[in-house]
Amino acid sequence: MPQGQNEVRRIAKVWQSKPTIEGAGVHLQRAFGYYQVPDLDPFLLLDDFHSADPAEYLAGFPWHPHRGIETITYVLHGDVEHGDSMGNKGVIGSGDVQWMTAGSGIIHQEMPKGDATGLMWGFQLWANLPASHKMMDPRYRGLTAAEIPEVSLEGGVKARIICGEVNGVRGPVQDVVIDPEYLDVTVPANSTFTHATRRGHKVFTYVFEGSGYFDPGRDPFSYEVVGKKWFELNRPCKVGSRHLVLYGDGDEVTVCTEDEPVRFLLVSGRPLNEPVAWYGPIVMNTKEELRTAFNDYEKGTFIKVGKVEGPA
Repeated sequence: MPQGQNEVRRIAKVWQSKPTIEGAGVHLQRAFGYYQVPDLDPFLLLDDFHSADPAEYLAGFPWHPHRGIETITYVLHGDVEHGDSMGNKGVIGSGDVQWMTAGSGIIHQEMPKGDATGLMWGFQLWANLPASHKMMDPRYRGLTAAEIPEVSLEGGVKARIICGEVNGVRGPVQDVVIDPEYLDVTVPANSTFTHATRRGHKVFTYVFEGSGYFDPGRDPFSYEVVGKKWFELNRPCKVGSRHLVLYGDGDEVTVCTEDEPVRFLLVSGRPLNEPVAWYGPIVMNTKEELRTAFNDYEKGTFIKVGKVEGPA
């Protein structure tokens, strides 16, 4: 590569989200989770909850604890009622974001309600915290749709900036330990989106509408398609809805479309390169720390800051 020229990130892996049931019976699509942790560091989990049937989400996620992580909830359609042990409560509405840092411990609940038509659609991303910040004071940031800037780019491309920067416009979430970026990008048909990324940071996209080309090489045999047969002559190079693209290292990502638009989440963060000890809603660095967390929960000493709202 000529000196001074940016290196475009190439696709390392592609896989499709899988249906699962979480909480008290919420049907969702899991883009990645426990088994992909080594590949996605510092991110732990991404769930896509999308249903027009209230029976698939109304049971929600009743009171439960978290420690050692951040949970980021982004709602596209519908409402999610929430409350936590710091006394925060309210509704995450369409276009809103809840960025919650569990740190030393928080107990909360999230109860999806849908919209007037019964549609509920959103995402929850879990980001890990480094050992040095596992026991930091918990904090909560609720952002309305109006607080999240959207920029218009060449070719009709639009990007909502939850965290990070596009064309000199910064998102409202800042001062996060893993230095993340979180964008909601829409690329019209017959258009191209190019975005600079930090070298060494983990970068992935999750497609939730339409399809596009996420690697300028357009060679589907140059990367691993997880879950597919090893010998598959008709492998497509377009990436469609409910697929996750994990990139290798580089300076920028490029996404192109042809006959249809594509909409996706673009997420990046600085890897922690630390051991992960994970059980349920608690993510620490060692098994001993996990035992301590669950012992704290059983003894009623889990919450270090705030007062429990609702049952522990």
